[in-house]
Amino acid sequence: MNKDSKIYVAGHRGMVGSAICRKLQGNGFNNLITRTSSELDLRNQQAVLDFFEAEKPDYVFLAAAKVGGIQANNTYRADFLYDNLMIEANIIHAAYLHKVTKLMFLGSSCIYPKMAPQPLKEEYLLTGPLEQTNEPYAIAKIAGIKLCEAYRDQYGCNFISVMPTNLYGYNDNYDLNNSHVLPALIRKFHEAKENGISEVVVWGTGSPMREFLFADDLAEACLYLMEHYNERELVNIGTGEDISIKDLALLVKDVTGFEGKLVFDTTKPDGTPRKLMDVSKLHSTGFKHKIELREGIGLAYADFKQKHATPVLS
Repeated sequence: MNKDSKIYVAGHRGMVGSAICRKLQGNGFNNLITRTSSELDLRNQQAVLDFFEAEKPDYVFLAAAKVGGIQANNTYRADFLYDNLMIEANIIHAAYLHKVTKLMFLGSSCIYPKMAPQPLKEEYLLTGPLEQTNEPYAIAKIAGIKLCEAYRDQYGCNFISVMPTNLYGYNDNYDLNNSHVLPALIRKFHEAKENGISEVVVWGTGSPMREFLFADDLAEACLYLMEHYNERELVNIGTGEDISIKDLALLVKDVTGFEGKLVFDTTKPDGTPRKLMDVSKLHSTGFKHKIELREGIGLAYADFKQKHATPVLS
């Protein structure tokens, strides 16, 4: 990419898209095109085609998606499948028609089979049944990967796919009804500390293992791969390291300064025992993450306090 290349970041207001925009601008790429969902409905094929005709982007980062936690994924199954299929199909097809130089599609680690061996290698895709609760979302993301492969095979398009692990960071979602585990813990511990509550309840036994990547590290990996990777096969993006939910909770407790007790509600489900990405392909390209978990939680907590915490009146 040249510094004056026209770059469209789809989903620029989300945690991932905003991190990609920051990374691009920080590296001198300032010719960015963005549209909010109210300005451009990505589910509308004609609207997307008109946008590409008018703007003619050289590069596309496809980070736009309908996302949510387990409850939302399981409740709005049709919406998650339809909306995500339409978004990715419209953008990928328009990118082909308007001869975009290169497109990157961002998926999710939930594409892998529920009982796939750990760590998750790229070749495990489509080797077994998916987790039932988020199957529609996963199928939509798998379709996006296959679209990129098919347009490459049939038309020679340089469309690549990357699969991030669990993400956290600036502009995260802290709604306790549909946020992911790490931002939910940050909010729970902060509010307990501020309100003088003596204990924080964490769902499950605390034994499941999870991997976490700071969103700005993901953005750096995306920029790196956009400039250096041109293969058909998808690439996992993660740290290659995981931590138990119990140890994660203790780490967030320490970073937020909560001094009360931690209680595990073992009547609540644990979910998948382990979900770790094999990132040997990413590391073989020369890229490795920079922000370790404790530092990242500190950065995310500072961002949460600035944007979401209610100031205490003296």
